[in-house]
Amino acid sequence: MTDHELAEILKYSSPKEIYVFTWNNQLIQLKCPFRVLVLNNVGWLLKGQIVLVTEIKVTSEIKTVYIIEMNAYYYYHFEILI
Repeated sequence: MTDHELAEILKYSSPKEIYVFTWNNQLIQLKCPFRVLVLNNVGWLLKGQIVLVTEIKVTSEIKTVYIIEMNAYYYYHFEILI
C-alpha cells in the first residue's frame, strides 16, 4: 500500500473515536477514553486488568492499535467494555 492510498483511507478515521457493533448488532460510537479488558499479558499490562484507551491509531498494514498509557498495543489483546 502506498502512502497516498493510506492517506486516503485515514482521512475518514479519527484517533479519538471508534464505531463498534454491540452483542445485539447495534452500531455505537465510542469516544476516547474508553475501557477495555486485557485478554492476555502484553507489555506492562496484565491479563484481567481494565485500562483506558486514550487514542486509536492504524498501522501502515491497516491494523488497529490502541494507545494506552502512552504505549501502542494491537487491538486483539483487548475486549472493549460497553
